[in-house]
Amino acid sequence: MELIRHKAIVKSVGTGSLHVTIINESACASCHAKGACTVADYQEKEIEITHFTQTYTPGQEITILFKQSHGFKALSLGYILPCIILLITLIISLQATNDEGLSGILSLIILIPYYITLYFFRHHLKKIFKFEIEETS
Repeated sequence: MELIRHKAIVKSVGTGSLHVTIINESACASCHAKGACTVADYQEKEIEITHFTQTYTPGQEITILFKQSHGFKALSLGYILPCIILLITLIISLQATNDEGLSGILSLIILIPYYITLYFFRHHLKKIFKFEIEETS
């Protein structure tokens, strides 16, 4: 089982939850020539962790773990499946209406209920896609 590791900084500690900030940078963001380039990408993301055993303080650096197989599932739910739905809707509506503009709008509109459904299942998805802390002894 492959694990994805990220360095993170504890932002806040609550009862039963820990909010951490990870710094997501592209490969070119760590390049020695990034000052001369405008494509350097550097993003901060906040993640909530609910399962941990040790005590943590804000500002503490930790390592968080995520199963690579869960990453592929998240990628599928967030990008691949909507793309397939969009293409199928586009093809079917284009065959049914023979109007490209209407077909394009319909295929975009069909994504609204899909993402709303994902939003309503976010608490269930949090249980599936959970981050863990690499505990140190």
